[in-house]
Amino acid sequence: MRAVPAMESKEIAERALVFAVRIIRIHHRMLVCGGAARTLGPQLLRAAASIGANLEEATAAQSKADFIAKIGIAHKEARETVYWLRLVIAAQLLPSEAVQSELDEATQITRILAAIRLNAQANRQPR
Repeated sequence: MRAVPAMESKEIAERALVFAVRIIRIHHRMLVCGGAARTLGPQLLRAAASIGANLEEATAAQSKADFIAKIGIAHKEARETVYWLRLVIAAQLLPSEAVQSELDEATQITRILAAIRLNAQANRQPR
């Protein structure tokens, strides 16, 4: 049971994977910085990596309700990732130019997941 076309689902999953790799690189830079960056880095990494993991779970959903729940978790993790990236920039833990493109991508992923979730919920409603 697919709530989004297979190709679209595959594309967002691949995009989430590439995004997570980019966050791993930021995380590594944050560990080197020490201090607050060393503390916040793991939280950023967990949230960003969880987006793709939950998308994988959604593709194996046992029902439409399960799919919607997993997409909802991926969406929440994407929103959390946006928060952590905004905090990294605001606290100047890394130069903003080193993080801004990831913040932009996280924001776009968040919007895509929100749209997928809304679409799946609308398609679930009886007509």
